[in-house]
This record gives sequence, C-alpha cells and structure tokens, in this order.
Amino acid sequence: MKMNAYLTFNGNCAEAFHYYAEHLDGKINAIMKFGDAPEGGGCGPEMADKTIHACMTIDGQDLMGSDAVSQYCPYEPLKGISLSLHPASLADAERVFAALSAGGSVGMPLEKTFWAARFGTCTDQFGVPWMINLEKE
Repeated sequence: MKMNAYLTFNGNCAEAFHYYAEHLDGKINAIMKFGDAPEGGGCGPEMADKTIHACMTIDGQDLMGSDAVSQYCPYEPLKGISLSLHPASLADAERVFAALSAGGSVGMPLEKTFWAARFGTCTDQFGVPWMINLEKE
C-alpha cells in the first residue's frame, strides 16, 4: 500500500507545484486544468484556469494537489498537519528551509536539537506547513 499527501490550494496550486519542482528538485508529472475536463469538471468558467489535479515526484515520492472548489469544498488553510522533509546534508537542509520559508513564516528556526543535526519548521508562501529534519549521523 502506498500513501502520499494531497494538498488543496487557494487558486495557486500550479504556481506552488512549479516552485516546489524548482526548489525541492521535483519533477512535475501532470498539471491539469478544470477547463481541460469535460464540461469544465462541472465547476463553471471561473475555474477554467485553476488546477483540477497536479502530481509531482520528489525523490521517488509523489505529492499531489488541486485548487479548492468553493461551491463544493471551500478553501481552508491547513491545520494540524505538516509535510516533513529529511534532507541528506546540511547544505540541502539550509537550502530547502530558506526556499520554503521565503515569503512565508518561520515557526522554529533551523537549528541543532537533541534529536537532529538540524530541525526547523515553516509555513511557505502558499500556506503549506513544513518540517525540515536533518538526522544526526
């Protein structure tokens, strides 16, 4: 059985996925628009340019998402969940943390802890909470 995260965005899913692809060394597998679906996915012309489904692969793992459809499931910021990344090196941890916190907010600065060589939390500019955890050697 496989499990992966599916994120919902407030109209900026495609922008987020392009940002993640660039800064997390991901590969976008698909970004489909509502306007490409039969009958616009049943969501009306105002959703035509919004993302009905996106999928990318980051280091062999899939991340998926879409834009929220207000008439069925209005957008709500993520609460009580974070995506956790485990970089392989200190340089990667610092690079990824800087990219994800840029334009967002830092919950805990990337720093040494009793359990990790570096750990930090942030919420990115798209409203997605992240944990960066560089394990001790």
